[in-house]
Amino acid sequence: MVQETNLAGRFRFPASSLTVNRMGYGAMQLAGRDGKKLVWGPPRDVEGAIRVLQEAVASGVNHIDTSDFYGPHLTNQIIRRALFPYPEGLVIVTKVGARRGDDGSWLHALSRQELIDSVHDNLRNLGVEVIDVVNLRVGGVAEPSDGSIAEPLTVLAELKEQGLVRHLGLSNVTPAQLAEAQTIGEIVCVQNLYNLAQRKDDAFIDDLAAKGIAYVPFFPLGGFSPLQVTELNQAAALLGATPMQVALAWLLQRSQNILLIPGTSSVEHLRENLRSASIELPSEILAALNAIGQTAQSVP
Repeated sequence: MVQETNLAGRFRFPASSLTVNRMGYGAMQLAGRDGKKLVWGPPRDVEGAIRVLQEAVASGVNHIDTSDFYGPHLTNQIIRRALFPYPEGLVIVTKVGARRGDDGSWLHALSRQELIDSVHDNLRNLGVEVIDVVNLRVGGVAEPSDGSIAEPLTVLAELKEQGLVRHLGLSNVTPAQLAEAQTIGEIVCVQNLYNLAQRKDDAFIDDLAAKGIAYVPFFPLGGFSPLQVTELNQAAALLGATPMQVALAWLLQRSQNILLIPGTSSVEHLRENLRSASIELPSEILAALNAIGQTAQSVP
């Protein structure tokens, strides 16, 4: 496949030589499902998962988001099988701070030893000696919770000093937690819940943009009301695109520091996601989409 010429522009992580195309790929959906256990076990089609990763990189994606608690372990092993030796310029971002219970539950894993073990698990399963970016995952399932993150972040800062991690990021945090983190070390990215309908981080994104820090939204198409879905569908119909493509295109136009990591286990769906990077939203559609978020924020 011919490599895309522009996946919505480039972003350079602060205090770093790491530069990525803004449209990336999230690997969570490469893991399988075992009954009610989501993101658990191998995918039904391992070779298909490998093809998705190879297609993404061949199309110009050079930012892959993953974690060793996807699977657990199996997603990183699939990434290694598909892409190792990794092409020059490919940036792999992982996250630590959680583990999976035997029942598939998502549990905090923020003790010193758990964090050290998690980084080493990522290194081993990805087959690398150093990880480009490690995000400290804290908070609840989808939203931040208040409290100090100094203790776990200090552990990651030590691992960075040891040369096991190049850069540090945060996931599921508040602006106050970012400020605390910046007293410990350089933070290159924040990964939080955000999309057209979930706009609590609007001011946070603008502040991060002024600092040159990347913002990576998860759940790019989640939490929409039926009315908001109708409005999104109408915009998609006018553009001859899918609702997901429009939602992703809106995020890319929202701010230049936003990096996208939509995930899929389908090559066809991957291509559909990547095409959203070439969609330019006209002003009238952009205004209608912006109103979706304004309406969501006004509802008590």
